[in-house]
Amino acid sequence: MAKLTVEDLPLEGKKVLMRVDFNVPINDGVVGDDNRIVAALPTIKYVIDHGGRAILFSHLGRIKKEEDKPGLSLRPVAERLSNLLNKPVTFVPVTEGKQLEDAIDNMNNGDVLLVQNTRYEDVKDGEYVKRESGNDPELGKYWASLGDVFINDAFGTAHRKHASNVGIATNMPGKAAAGYLMEKEIKFLGDAVDNPQRPFVAILGGAKVSDKIGVIDHLLDKADKIIIGGGMAYTFYAAKGIKTGDSLVEKDKIDVAKQILDKAGDKLVLPIDNVVADKFDNDANTKVVEGDIDDGWMALDIGPKSIKEFEDVLKDAKTVVWNGPMGVFEKPNFAKGTLEVGKFLGTLADATTIVGGGDSTAAVKQLGVAGKLTHISTGGGASLTYLEGKVLPGIAAISEK
Repeated sequence: MAKLTVEDLPLEGKKVLMRVDFNVPINDGVVGDDNRIVAALPTIKYVIDHGGRAILFSHLGRIKKEEDKPGLSLRPVAERLSNLLNKPVTFVPVTEGKQLEDAIDNMNNGDVLLVQNTRYEDVKDGEYVKRESGNDPELGKYWASLGDVFINDAFGTAHRKHASNVGIATNMPGKAAAGYLMEKEIKFLGDAVDNPQRPFVAILGGAKVSDKIGVIDHLLDKADKIIIGGGMAYTFYAAKGIKTGDSLVEKDKIDVAKQILDKAGDKLVLPIDNVVADKFDNDANTKVVEGDIDDGWMALDIGPKSIKEFEDVLKDAKTVVWNGPMGVFEKPNFAKGTLEVGKFLGTLADATTIVGGGDSTAAVKQLGVAGKLTHISTGGGASLTYLEGKVLPGIAAISEK
């Protein structure tokens, strides 16, 4: 990897600023799912085991007004992190000022400190000013002044230009490096797209073609096959002149879908049958149809023949990247397509299998096949941006080797 990593930095006695992704669900003051905290542990442990003083920054949720702040404090995260590390974690309930500076000055080698939610800086004196999420230059400069070196281990925000990632990195007098999690994401996603073992198959789902146009376009030049599922499939149906009934169709994207179909040739694989419903409801009347979908019915999942077809495409694959569900995954009666694809990926022992995006990740965890896959990306939006071939600001700001 051309970027500096945590192992390239001198850490002994250093104040090590770390951008981590602790954007986790919190219910009644308790962390609901600590996967993202656990994912950051290897880098944090490496820093403190090598005598660094770990000063952690993370956002949590979106803060647009003062009333949002109390429910989005990182204090519960500090408590969970302390349990996971089996050592005290100092929580500083502010994002700037003497209290934070004194707490950092009082740290010893091997100590861990968590700064309050960086997005507290988005609201000042009741005004929504976006200092953090707008990469305010003074804020980035101030945070950078608190440390000696910087490690970015938050791939989930790498597609964003925030004060706590790009701002710190560009103002840091010492080096900026990737943590283990960031390094892993760059390696797996980068290799999959730029240096894949073939056949390389991409599976793209989700509601809207508009969210994935860039990805499809970029991957058409890279992948051997692109499987399309989810609501976006029906805009392609409309482009092919297949009746879509009441299914989700982006009418303003039909011409774009036609262009993609023309460019793709036989690379694009669409569902051949669908589970349709008479309303958008888990308890709706349903049936499986091939081809045209009648008015009054909407496609909410791929059908059994499509599942078989997709498995036939996948069975010889050596690299698979999956982003997005095959149907309305949050409704149990329309989750089968997504779950079957996830289950099948778990059987591909000789392939590099990479999953990114909330619903696809949830599916493989629900199935218990996560351990059989090569890599589960921690950033849905960031992995999509990467798959589009775009520069991720959070990665670009890391120092080169």
